[in-house]
Amino acid sequence: MISIIKRADKKKMIKIILGVLAGGIVGFLYYRFIGCHSGACRIAGNPYISTIYWAVLGGILAGTF
Repeated sequence: MISIIKRADKKKMIKIILGVLAGGIVGFLYYRFIGCHSGACRIAGNPYISTIYWAVLGGILAGTF
C-alpha cells in the first residue's frame, strides 16, 4: 500500500516539475515575442519576472490536474 502512495506522489511531482518547466519556457517566449518593451509593464517588461511568474502559474495548473 505504501509503494502505491509513493508512486502516486512521484507522478504528481513529475507533473508539477514539467508544468514549471513548460511555464518558464512560455513566460520567456511571452517576454521575447509579445512583452512590453517600454518597461511600463512589470511582468512582461522583465524576462526574469515573466519567466518566474509563468513558471509558478504552470506549476499551479499542473498540480490541479
